[in-house]
This record gives sequence, structure tokens and C-alpha cells, in this order.
Amino acid sequence: LATLAAGYLDPIALATHQIVLNYASLTYMVPLGISAAAAVSVGHATGAGDPARARRAGWLSLALGTSFMLLAAISFLVVPNGLIALYTRDPQVMTMGRSLLAIVAAFEIVDGIQTIATGALRGLGETRVPMLANLLGYWVMGLPLGFFLCFVLRQGIYGLWIGLTLALILIAVMLLLRWRRDSARMTRRANP
Repeated sequence: LATLAAGYLDPIALATHQIVLNYASLTYMVPLGISAAAAVSVGHATGAGDPARARRAGWLSLALGTSFMLLAAISFLVVPNGLIALYTRDPQVMTMGRSLLAIVAAFEIVDGIQTIATGALRGLGETRVPMLANLLGYWVMGLPLGFFLCFVLRQGIYGLWIGLTLALILIAVMLLLRWRRDSARMTRRANP
């Protein structure tokens, strides 16, 4: 939907959006894999009746994924020209790409957190809260805010990505707090 909205902007904004979306999608594969591993590790430990191990597995997964996404974000900030130049050398796209990659750097970190927290919660058997967090974060807050910033306040592609990034921050905080609460509660119940 964000790409469809970007299509209503000028060709430079659409090209830049597609380039940074490709990088965000590429780096997302790592926390997505870690999320699956977290679901399995946390689920196995939970099933084995070892809540402390489940909690460690979840936090370790979050640390690994967040560290990777932090490195990806740093690369977006340090070598934006080199990354954009792999696709195009158009000066307008290069200029817009530098600024947009700075926004996506923040997006990266919270995207990794929310993805891995979702997997860890899945390992605890909690799937409803991540679904609701994503529903509210993206569809109720992020996309409407992004469209408002993009088209009403005329911030263009930046507004669209700012809306999505703010939604991801909300989702990541909600899921991280839920993981902390649920994993701590499970550990307390096992060790009264």
C-alpha cells in the first residue's frame, strides 16, 4: 500500500522509495529468520517446562537481531551514496536516497525488534497480541499518518516513511513490553 501511494508521487520519489524498500526488505530477512528461531527455541523450552531457558532464548534472539539491524542502520547512515549507486547514479535519487536512508535507519532497528518479539511471543503461545499490535500500528496509525504527512502536509515520500517508522516504534515497544511481562510472569510461576 505504501508503494502504491508512492506511485502517486513523482518518479524520483517512487524510484528512491523502491531502492530503500529493497534494502529494508533485504536486511529484514535476518531478523525474520531469527524470529523463527526464537519461536522454536522459546517454544521448546516452554514445552520442556524450563521458563528460564525460554526467557534467555527470547532475550538472546532480540539481542542478536537488534545488533544486526543496528549494523544495517549504521551502514545506511555511513555509506548511503554507495548503496544508492548500486541502483542508479541519478543525482536527484542520490540526494533523496541519502535522506530517506537516514529515516530507514531508525525503521530498521524497531522493525527487527518487533519481528523478533513476535517470534518470541509465538514461542510462548501468544499470537493475538502481535496481530493486534500490527493491526493497530500499521492500519490504524502508521498508514493513515504516513498518508497525512505525505499528501496533506506535502512531505512526500519522507512523510510516508516517517508514518511507517512511528508505527513500528509503537509496535516494537508494545511487543517488547509484552514479551518482558509474559516471560517474567512465566518464570515467576515456575519459581514461586
